Amino acid sequence: MITLTSAQLHAWIAAFLWPLTRILGLIAAAPLFGNISVPARVKIVLGAMLALIISPTVPELPATDPMSLAGLLILVQQLVIGLAMGFAMRLVFAAVEMAGEISGMTMGLGFATFFDPHSQGHSSAISQFLSLLTLMLYLAMNLHLMLLSTLADSFQSLPITASPIGIGSFHQLAAWGGRIFSTGVQLSLPIVAALLITNLALGILTRAAPQLNLFAIGFPVTIGVGFVMIALVLPYLVSPVGRLFQDAIDMIRQMTVALPPIR
Repeated sequence: MITLTSAQLHAWIAAFLWPLTRILGLIAAAPLFGNISVPARVKIVLGAMLALIISPTVPELPATDPMSLAGLLILVQQLVIGLAMGFAMRLVFAAVEMAGEISGMTMGLGFATFFDPHSQGHSSAISQFLSLLTLMLYLAMNLHLMLLSTLADSFQSLPITASPIGIGSFHQLAAWGGRIFSTGVQLSLPIVAALLITNLALGILTRAAPQLNLFAIGFPVTIGVGFVMIALVLPYLVSPVGRLFQDAIDMIRQMTVALPPIR
């Protein structure tokens, strides 16, 4: 007759539940996995399958009842870690979307907004176009697999522990979030500069020939120059966006290493 003690049962539950919580946190916040169009059942099944694969490799877990207050605190801690890892990668898409918003407003397409399933809000057409291209680059570079590999490695570099985690990496995550604005401006700078020169030329032309209707010729010219610049700039966006993705992966690895438990 097989007998199980409550301690063994709690250890089995914790060995599956705590890694599953970190994995589901990353799936909920990471690009592609956390998309609103992906059904919740698919996310849960994917997280459970990953937990079954990763759980046997997880280092020794604290001997804590998962249903106790200490166990629930560990559960929340793992959820926060997973969300932070997925959010760090999501910031890359936010930077590209900001570049699209700046370019779209400068072109005069600020009114052309659609529902964005990634941010669950409304964004400009240019922003969604660049976001979809970034997502295809994300898949082409197998960064979704690299993100899952980094998640599996995080259980070794940042084991599940009952001790509170430090806040050093959350400061790094906040600083990484500041790159949204600088990177967004840098990516949109060629388009904005070309449109600025176009607007200056239109202003000089209107000054020289006041009978010209600026609104009749300025709007199509500005949009046309914007689309031409986007077509010229797109081949050169692969390198900076790929480097930004690599920086995000490095940031996640540093974040999991730089979270030592508080003594």
